[in-house]
Amino acid sequence: MTGTTLDDYTDRYAARVRGMTASEIRALFAVASRPEVVSLAGGAPYIAALPLDAVGEMLGRLGAEHGTTTLQYGIGQGTLELRERICEVMALSGIDVGSGASPEDVVVTVGGQQALDLVARLFLDPGDVVLAEGPTYVGALGTFQAAQADVVHVPMDADGLIPAALEAAIADVTASGRRPKFLYTIPTFQNPAGVTLTDERRDQVLDICERAGLLVVEDDPYGQLSFDGEAPKPLRARRREGVFYLSTFSKTFAPGLRVGWILAPHAVRDKLVIASEAQILCPSAYAQAAVATYLSTMPWRQQLKIYREVYRERRDAMLTGLADLMPAGTHWTKPGGGLFVWMTLPEGLDSKAMVPRAIAARVAYVPGTGFYADGSGTEFVRLNFSFPAPERIREGIRRLAGVMEQETAMRKVFGPMAGRPRTGRGQAGADVPGPDLA
Repeated sequence: MTGTTLDDYTDRYAARVRGMTASEIRALFAVASRPEVVSLAGGAPYIAALPLDAVGEMLGRLGAEHGTTTLQYGIGQGTLELRERICEVMALSGIDVGSGASPEDVVVTVGGQQALDLVARLFLDPGDVVLAEGPTYVGALGTFQAAQADVVHVPMDADGLIPAALEAAIADVTASGRRPKFLYTIPTFQNPAGVTLTDERRDQVLDICERAGLLVVEDDPYGQLSFDGEAPKPLRARRREGVFYLSTFSKTFAPGLRVGWILAPHAVRDKLVIASEAQILCPSAYAQAAVATYLSTMPWRQQLKIYREVYRERRDAMLTGLADLMPAGTHWTKPGGGLFVWMTLPEGLDSKAMVPRAIAARVAYVPGTGFYADGSGTEFVRLNFSFPAPERIREGIRRLAGVMEQETAMRKVFGPMAGRPRTGRGQAGADVPGPDLA
């Protein structure tokens, strides 16, 4: 019997599958995980900063002493105990009872990614428009793409999303005969740009969305990882109606447990639960118990301070390395928290075309094209500083600077097409201007 090929299946795919493409970050994981490669690519937290012995003992007790419940099915919304603990976590950021933070309106999800997918399932039909910062989180782009929605990017600058540009985008979409369904935003320590929306602009953005009847989906994985004082209050702390607040324990505890949540307007909570049950039946009872027990029995607030100190040191190592080693014409953001720096390459360099040379030089990064729906962003690079040690960060910067200098030298000898891929979406939309984030 002969084996089947891809062609035997492609004409049977659902329409929504045809637009799906692999994440540029995931595609790098295989090479970035090699020990000889300095990976500045992924967004992995530094799990070794946790008290792993104590966490291991806690996890063992959950199975040994509470296995009849933690290893059993649960409810679709998530356990009440965890939802109560989540409200305590959100209160640290200013999302409290006055902001409508009730355990009844929290839906536990399998990481922040499922939270995004649930919102997309509830609100997006094929051809709908989502407004999102340009650049934006690659996982969100994949989710919206799978929902067959069109993403319209709204420019940012060093102070985050530009309110006037948001108004213009809403007007342009409306003039085309369509209505944007929601604004997707990461206002605090944005991924990938690292910038933070100012207090003044937060109120302006909320006012614009309210006037336009536009829902707001606020993604906040990094808000509690501030290095330079407290982060601005989330959008959800300022406006309770029409704002969906998404977050996760992946960046502040353990991504391997895959526990996140949505704080939703009360009117749609039940629909979110029904959609989640259709997907996964229920989130892992064991993972939920692990997070709830961690929050109830361990000094998690102190652990947040440890993470902030570790990441501040690594951010500083990256910024110092960039200042010392990068060639003229390179610019980068200076994040006040989170995990990422967004770098603008010298004129003429192509971040996607440089990837093979960078891997050969044993350094990995994510090209900017992964963060734009139209494949633009060739002049940008996302750099992660949370996982490598400070000395490895500097070594990675040194290697990357060498690759950039080689690429520049190649262009001088062979012209502007030197090192560029002959085909591929990395060139699509390359003339689209990027945000001024330098």
